[in-house]
Amino acid sequence: MLKGRIKDISDDGLGVLESGDKLVHVPFTYPGDVVRVEKAKRRFGRRIALNFELIEKSPLRQRPRCPHFGTCGGCLWQGLKYKEQLRLKAEIFEKVTGIRAKIKGSPKIWGFRNVSNFIVTAEGIGLKEYGKPLSAVDLKECPVFSKKTPEYLHSLREFLNETGLKPWNPKDKTGDLRYLQVREGKFTGEVMVNLIAHTEPSEEVLGAFEDYFSFADSLYWSLKRDERDDPRGEVELVAGKPHIRERIEDVIYLIHPNSFFQTNSYALPLLLKAVEGFVGGERVLDLYSGVGTFGVWLAEKGFRVEGVELNPFAVEMANRNAEINGVDAIFNVGRAEETPIGDYDTVIVDPPRKGLKEAAELLVRGGVERAIYVSCNPKAFKLDYERHLKKTYRIEGVVLIDMFPHTPHIEAVVELVKYG
Repeated sequence: MLKGRIKDISDDGLGVLESGDKLVHVPFTYPGDVVRVEKAKRRFGRRIALNFELIEKSPLRQRPRCPHFGTCGGCLWQGLKYKEQLRLKAEIFEKVTGIRAKIKGSPKIWGFRNVSNFIVTAEGIGLKEYGKPLSAVDLKECPVFSKKTPEYLHSLREFLNETGLKPWNPKDKTGDLRYLQVREGKFTGEVMVNLIAHTEPSEEVLGAFEDYFSFADSLYWSLKRDERDDPRGEVELVAGKPHIRERIEDVIYLIHPNSFFQTNSYALPLLLKAVEGFVGGERVLDLYSGVGTFGVWLAEKGFRVEGVELNPFAVEMANRNAEINGVDAIFNVGRAEETPIGDYDTVIVDPPRKGLKEAAELLVRGGVERAIYVSCNPKAFKLDYERHLKKTYRIEGVVLIDMFPHTPHIEAVVELVKYG
């Protein structure tokens, strides 16, 4: 048993309790909390509290809105005042990178997520329980996603009751239905429902699917042929439109089940404008361009944009987004690390969480005057900069955008300018 006051926060958002030579990371706690830890386990080289009691509350706390807070793994920081969330995020970014930067909060901190993947298990339908990857919290609502969450979950439960389809059992890896994915166009009101299942549906099942989710503009059934724990499968349109739309100010984006799109529609304009504010010159290369989120926005502002993306489907979507917005942008299939970049004024990179790695040397050798690095992982950015990018570029400016309220995650936009 260990008792003491939380005095620090870890890079991944856990309260840090120190007592003598013992160090324990405590989820759902914040600096100023006094806790008693009864049991901890060792995971990834550190001790994480399993059973603990909150004895004295930190003045940084607020009343969480969600009744599932404390068990659901979706929101570690919902019990923390929002201004303190922003302060701690900026502090974590500085601790990891050594860079002090201003942070812009999300315009909305409730109902901001435009997608949610609800796991469907024999224990319940919802999100994973924190620290227990085989357990799901049986959700009744999700205030960070949508006011309509109860309706979505009720429709799924009724659908299961009528069809007799079995929820997934993660322990013995049996069952029919694995995930319910719901996407919302926050500014268009359009809804997409995608059921990810291990079985092909009968005509009767598809009929029930259409009946119980008649409110959706787009209905997909995704056949999952593997046991990997992710909401992916071979998609098939069941009813409605093949895409829903999201409008970010003057730009329309098409959304598909296989599309990656920033999850916070309300904070996305802040991210896009931060990138736009760092662009220099006219010709822009958008590496890791995805569905053209940055490239189409910049082209609408008058820049000449070319994008490169490894995923052919994402490239097709990006070119369609350029077409429907009538902008001067073209996207091609290619590997970022093999792309010639010498003829551009600005290069934008928005790599996966692992960072640029070998593609960072492309920027170093290419000699483009200005690069903009968009990062959701400060550790990966720091490694890329220290190992590669600092040979050619200095950090000129940084803007932090809170795309993920109630979590420790942060999005950074870093302006890199060539020496000399």
